[in-house]
This record gives sequence, C-alpha cells and structure tokens, in this order.
Amino acid sequence: MRDGFIKVAAGSVNITVADTAANAEEIKNRILEADSAGVNLLVLPELCITGYTCGDLFYSDVLLSSALEALKDISRFTADKYPVVVASLPVKYNYKLFNCAAVIHRGVILALIPKTHLPSYSEFYEKRQFSSGVELGGEKASVRIDGRDVPLGNRVIFRHSRLESYRFGVEVCEDLWAQSPPSEALCKAGCTIIANPSASDEVIGKEAYRRLLTASTSARLICGYIYCNAGPYESTQDMVFSQHHLICENGSMLAENRPFCEVNLLSAEIDIERIASERHKMTSYQSVKDNSFTEIEFDQEVRDTKLTIKISRNPFVPSDASLLNERAETILQIQSNGLRKRLGHTGAKTAVIGVSGGLDSCLALLVAVRAMDMLGRSRRDVLAVSMPCFGTTARTRANAGKLCACLGVSFREIDITEAVSRHFDDIGQDPGVRDVTYENCQARERTQVLMDLSNKEGGIVIGTGDLSELALGWATYNGDHMSMYGVNSSVPKTLVRYIIRYVAEKSGGELAAVLRDILDTPVSPELLPADDSGNISQKTEDIVGPYELHDFFLYYTLRFGFAPSKIFRLAKHAYAGAYDDETILRWLRVFIKRFFSQQFKRSCMPDGPKVGSATLSPRGDWRMPSDASCELWLKDLENIR
Repeated sequence: MRDGFIKVAAGSVNITVADTAANAEEIKNRILEADSAGVNLLVLPELCITGYTCGDLFYSDVLLSSALEALKDISRFTADKYPVVVASLPVKYNYKLFNCAAVIHRGVILALIPKTHLPSYSEFYEKRQFSSGVELGGEKASVRIDGRDVPLGNRVIFRHSRLESYRFGVEVCEDLWAQSPPSEALCKAGCTIIANPSASDEVIGKEAYRRLLTASTSARLICGYIYCNAGPYESTQDMVFSQHHLICENGSMLAENRPFCEVNLLSAEIDIERIASERHKMTSYQSVKDNSFTEIEFDQEVRDTKLTIKISRNPFVPSDASLLNERAETILQIQSNGLRKRLGHTGAKTAVIGVSGGLDSCLALLVAVRAMDMLGRSRRDVLAVSMPCFGTTARTRANAGKLCACLGVSFREIDITEAVSRHFDDIGQDPGVRDVTYENCQARERTQVLMDLSNKEGGIVIGTGDLSELALGWATYNGDHMSMYGVNSSVPKTLVRYIIRYVAEKSGGELAAVLRDILDTPVSPELLPADDSGNISQKTEDIVGPYELHDFFLYYTLRFGFAPSKIFRLAKHAYAGAYDDETILRWLRVFIKRFFSQQFKRSCMPDGPKVGSATLSPRGDWRMPSDASCELWLKDLENIR
C-alpha cells in the first residue's frame, strides 16, 4: 500500500450450485490465498455463495437462510485476515430479494450493495426473482446480521482510514453494461477503485467486448477496475461461464485471465496515486462531495506491497512491435505536418539544418524531407549543413554526407575550425584548455552559421534537440538550444532511436545502411577531440548518465508528479538486473539537479510540435519557475526504502 500501490485480486470460486456450505469453504480458500499474498482487496464472482444459476431456487427460504449463515461463517473467518473481501449472495429486505455484494473486513460485514441494473433479456431473467437497488430509494436501509445492523444500499463508498485516495465502490455485473453505471457516480464522489463481482456467460465475441468495456470504463472514469467473473463450475443448462477476470487501471490492462484458463487468484497492483494525479491534472474531471453517499471507513494496516505488475523500462516506447511502428509513423506525420505549416506560413524558401551524423539531426532531416514532399517541393529546398570542428570524427562526417546524398537534399560542408580558433583569440581562450568555453564556442559558431545561412537563403533554421536534452539542459544556451522551429522538442531520446530504426526498416538499400550506422554511433556532441584511434572520446551518457534512465525519470516526473522516492522504487523494479540501486540513485540525483537548474533554457525554447502526453514547452504542458529550488526533491530521496 505504500506509495499508493493497492494490491487487488479477482478470485475464482469452483461453485457448487445451491450448496452454500461447500461454496463457503471454497471462498475461505481464496481468502487464505489472498491473505498470504498480501492482497488489499479481494473480489469474488457474483452470487458466489449460492451460485448465480439457482433460478427459482432463489424463492426458497432454505437457500436464502443458508446463504446468510454462510455469509456469517465467511465473515468470522476474516477476523484475523488482511484482505477486504467482496463476496455476493441473495438478501431479503421488506419482502423483496436483492442480488447483493457483501463487503467484509476483519470479521465485520461493512455493507451490502444491491445490484442496480437487472438484465431480463436473452438468457437472463433476473427480474423474475430480484428487485433493483433503486427500489430502496433514499431509504437508509439495513439488514440485521449477527446482532448488527448492516447498511443496505448502492450509494456506499468504502474509505481507508489513513490513505485519503484509497476509496472503492461496488457495482455488480450488468451495472457495467448500463447507460449510466453506478461507477460514474461513485468515481465522481471520490472512488478510485471499482469492484465488480460478475456472472457473465461466454459466447462468441463477448470476451473482446468485455475487455473493451472494462478498459474504456477505467479510462473514462480514471479509476482502477476489478472485474471478477463466474467460472465453468457455474455452468448449467444453456449457459457456460469462463472465469474471464480483468484488472484495469485508467485504460491499461494490468492483468487478465483469459476465458477458461484455470487460476485461483488474478492479482495486480493499482496505483491510486497515479489515478489521483491524473484526476488532479485533468481539470475537466468532475469530483464533487455528494452527501447522498454513505462513507464507511475501514482500517487496514499499511504494508509494503511487493510489485508484480510489469513496469516498462521505456515508458515512452510501446512494447508491441506493430504498435511501435504505428506510433513511429504517427510521430513522423505530426512532426512533418507541423513543419509543413511553418514553412508555408513563413514563406521560407529553404529549411536549414545542421547535420552532424548523429541521431537527432538525422531525425530532423527525415522530417524536413517529408515536409517538402508534402508541399510538393524539391528536396533540394532542404539545406543540410555539416560543420566539422575539433571533435568531429571521420565516421560521423562521412555519415552526414551519405545521409544527405541518399535523401537528395542540398548539402554544404563548412569547416568552422578556423573561425572558432579566431574567436578563441578574440576572447583570450587558450585552445589547450578543454573547458565549457572551448565546447560552447563551437556550438554557438555552428548556430551563427545556420542562422546567417537561413537569412542568406531565405529560409528558417530547423532545431534538432530532443525532449531528453531539454529535460537535462544538455544544450548550449543560444547555441544548439535555439532555432526557428524545433521538430524534435517533444520526442525523447529513447524514442528517437526507434523512429529512425522504423525508417531504416521501411527504406532498405543504402539509406537503411547509413541509418543503421548512425544508430550504432555513440551519442556525443563531438566538441572534444577524438581519441588516438580517431573515435569519439566524448560520450554523452558517460557524462550525464544513461538516457533510458533519464527518460524513465522524466516520464514519471512530468506525467504524474511522483516523488523521487517513488520513481526510485519504480526504477528498481523496472531495471532489476540491469542497474544496481546505487547507480539508479546516482543518476536520479543528477536528473533532479539538472532538471531544476536548466529550466531557464526551456523557458525560452522555440516552437515545436507536441507529439506525446509529456512535453516541456513553456507555452503548453510545463510552466516552471526558472529559479525553483530542488532541495525538497533531493531530501525526499532520503526516505527511500
């Protein structure tokens, strides 16, 4: 539960139809397993105490009274168990029968939640035996069980005594399919998790629809959703049940038990802090205090939750290969269409780009070529400029020329060594001192060349810096930091690689060969001389750290505002076996310091197309004071476990 991770589970029950004692024993087994696994919230199938398919046996007092006795037995069994349990049964109240989910914790039945929407179509005929929870109206109903009045109603929120964001509500099976499901009002009133005990039979096409419905509901309501379905032992007469369980979080499928797969517990960790962050950020999300809801508090010990969910090492990059190609193509379309508009609006005759033979300028050049193709203009209207100096290697110099030749753009090489040396003389810089002045003079000279060429050729300068570099401030102020339009400004470094690889696979031939060699070249600004073998000596990731780690830190900082201690925990889980704790912590500290100290560069960054949900544009997604202190964030790392 620490850091907002709530371990939830959908439990399977091998139902014996109408045998409540046997079902109670099965339910106890699931509770025992959930207790051992440290589950916070265990959801069991609809009417699991009796079986869903009892039909007119629900009229029998024998079945109803035995179900109530089984509930009492299950409740007592939970007295020393950790999970909150959602188990379901038929409950009589005022001469009516309700299909209820009983919420139980530590030997206490907290409340009974009646089903709201009763299906009476096709193979379903629930209205024959049951009444809807809406028939209770605003009545504060209760059922006396074991000497205690247990609240009965469908406007109930269960609230953890210490974790403000841990609030859950219950809707039952068909409620999810309705036009206005109870979950809408529950989430609006503050619930971050919805539990759904269900008995949905399996027919062709229903699996996909069920998956779509639960995932989209969790996305629309920005919540966690646990859907626990009845299994094959419930099957009787014309209906077969498949045990299709689903656990979703804000549109993402955390865990799924496919139909007819045998599983006792399907579990996952729902991150309620992430849900709260999304709701906080989305100002159109309606969250109101609704006094018509009864809030029932439960006190569950706050424990460390062992993470079992998969956390991607590259959160900006889709894990599915087909989706990755689709994403790469979409990003290229966004970038090139944005540039097409800027070129057309300004009437620019050329798009001027500094090419280094590295990743970022390669992507920017690919985008510029697409934009010219869209405009129906010659690719020769792209002017690519290579500006070798002290640190340029033969490999990158050659790749810059080959790339431009393959793409058919105008290419010019301007050696800036003499100009930079003259500038050293002007400012009294010793060329033997390889300091930041030595490096930045080269970067600013390159920018001056590009800017002046754009004036001369009637064009605009296309920026090449990416999102990761902006986050770290890895750019020379008023050097490569500046352009007229930065096409890569919201593309992180880890994603740049995949986009170029996508173009290489799609292109083939000589272009693919040069793109692959660019991909294999170490990331470097090449501002320091090559080593004795003529290879790159200045490797960016040796200086600022691995970009995959920094992109991971950046994603959870921008998207969810997580504390560094939580980001560290997520990184430990994601990069287990790749980086040790000390390495992750070291680079996380570097990220925090650079992210804060380099904001002044982002405050005046050029326009650039937004391609993802996390960007740093001061005009759009990220408004941060340039002089903010990072001490609170660094101090938070002292709390790591």
